[in-house]
Amino acid sequence: MTGAESGPDAEAYAGLGDWAPESLVVPGVVRAVVSAPHPVLSRAAVEVDPTAVETVQLAADLVATMRVSPGCVGLAAPQVGVGVRVFAVDVSGHPKAVTVHGTFVLCNARVVEATRWKPGREGCMSVPDLTGDVKRASRLVVEGDLPGTGEAVRLVTDGFEARALQHEIDHCAGLLFLDRVAGAHAVYQRKVYL
Repeated sequence: MTGAESGPDAEAYAGLGDWAPESLVVPGVVRAVVSAPHPVLSRAAVEVDPTAVETVQLAADLVATMRVSPGCVGLAAPQVGVGVRVFAVDVSGHPKAVTVHGTFVLCNARVVEATRWKPGREGCMSVPDLTGDVKRASRLVVEGDLPGTGEAVRLVTDGFEARALQHEIDHCAGLLFLDRVAGAHAVYQRKVYL
């Protein structure tokens, strides 16, 4: 997949192109990750100006925090105590990942197409002791803005990367994976701590 989608509105959107965390031009600072039941995790986050200095810094901080957290494939602003719609994803090197767009950050992301729903096990840095089975779309089209440039992008993905995106978009909506499990029978004690 190229990361771009065709169609009548596709001209307004691009794929990730050559965007990279280094294009943020500010060093990221590692932030503390908050755990449930912290109130920021259950509130819908607000949209941001992707070109604002504080948004660019937050994007760099999310990438820095994700990179020092073993096993982390995504991190949303609410998880570091900031109630805005910004998140980072990188499934590179994950054994379940087939489609991989590398490290990227999206602002104000929204799902525009979700198909091929499948269950899968999820964990979360903000819920460190539990995992759960969550049904998610395995093919996904997401639109959002790149931090720094504010460029509108459309990302087409599938499989594990699609799951990671939905997990982070849920964080921005004030939802944890526990809000998506079918019931208590689908929640498990984490056996391995990364």
